[in-house]
Amino acid sequence: MFSARLAAGLTERGHDVRVVSPASGRKRGFIRETHEGVTFGVYRLPSQRWYPHDWLRFVWPWRVRHYSRKILDDFQPDVIHIQSHIVVGRGLTREAVIRNIPVVATNHFMPENLMEHTLLPKFLRRTAARIAWNDAAKTYHLVSAVTSPSRKAADFLEAETDITDVHAVSCGIDASLYTPSFEKRTENRILFVGRVTAEKHIDELMKAVAILDPALDAKLQIVGGGDLMNQLQQLAKTLGIADRTTFTGYVTEEELHDALTHATVFAMPSIAELQSIATMEAMASGVPIVAADAMALPHLVHNGENGYLFTPGDVDDLAAKLTTVLTQTDAETTAMKKWSLRYIAAHDIQRTLSIFEALYRGEKVTDPVTDASLELS
Repeated sequence: MFSARLAAGLTERGHDVRVVSPASGRKRGFIRETHEGVTFGVYRLPSQRWYPHDWLRFVWPWRVRHYSRKILDDFQPDVIHIQSHIVVGRGLTREAVIRNIPVVATNHFMPENLMEHTLLPKFLRRTAARIAWNDAAKTYHLVSAVTSPSRKAADFLEAETDITDVHAVSCGIDASLYTPSFEKRTENRILFVGRVTAEKHIDELMKAVAILDPALDAKLQIVGGGDLMNQLQQLAKTLGIADRTTFTGYVTEEELHDALTHATVFAMPSIAELQSIATMEAMASGVPIVAADAMALPHLVHNGENGYLFTPGDVDDLAAKLTTVLTQTDAETTAMKKWSLRYIAAHDIQRTLSIFEALYRGEKVTDPVTDASLELS
């Protein structure tokens, strides 16, 4: 999502942008595609399905530098921006170094998000994560600048590797695309948006909903698809909440915006969010947030203002925080909605685009303040 938003925004600013991505189907090679309402060029590389994951695809590592050379010969870019150090990013970076093309890297990598989709036993995962971080550092040492979506994520990357001076640059969001509603609520709707996978801890949200006071008549809507869909649908039956839990699967942008507009509260139980675009979308829709007190989420959610943070893994605490939002007065809900809208201003996509343009030119930049509580103090 961030890659598409970044490419679209830069194209609208007059840059000639090309995206390199694994092919998701039979269409390969250079294709003109439309994303975020903007058309730009995409190089679709031959790829394979990573079968432990429901949709992830990858390019054969021993072929990626061949593809990279052909792309760079064809396009001859002034700068390359990689969104991952894995396979495609690695190949492009190493070919760029040979040609003296500057590279900017953004790290979205978290071992917790990767290990759930491997066949490794749990006792080997920490060792595997250390190897993966060391591998990431080898690529990041070759680039001119490294960024991550939040200060917490940037600090985490520096702590896990020997990389320094990582910039915190928000993925950004165009808040004007979302529609807040200040109408008096007539029902209690709890919304989750994201991949339906283990690292999101959706099962904890469902268990919290199951112990809410029945008088609240709270309904849970889970928007997104993933490999745990069947298990979570079965869990809903086991918990006795199947009749008030909706699994939408993947939806259109219009359907997503409608779900956000009409949600009473947005819940994000994940503990490995480097930023959480879904949470930012909820804020832009003026929705109160209940989120895990982990990684970058505390930069977005501030207790008693635009929502509440709960202790990660504590189902009772999550249920209590949801109850607080669902039972508060309309005036209190309106105040939270306004705080969400105020805080999201710190993540304006235009500011993000300007910072990356400066990094592409090799200029020194000052990291923006994306923790809204600091910016508003």
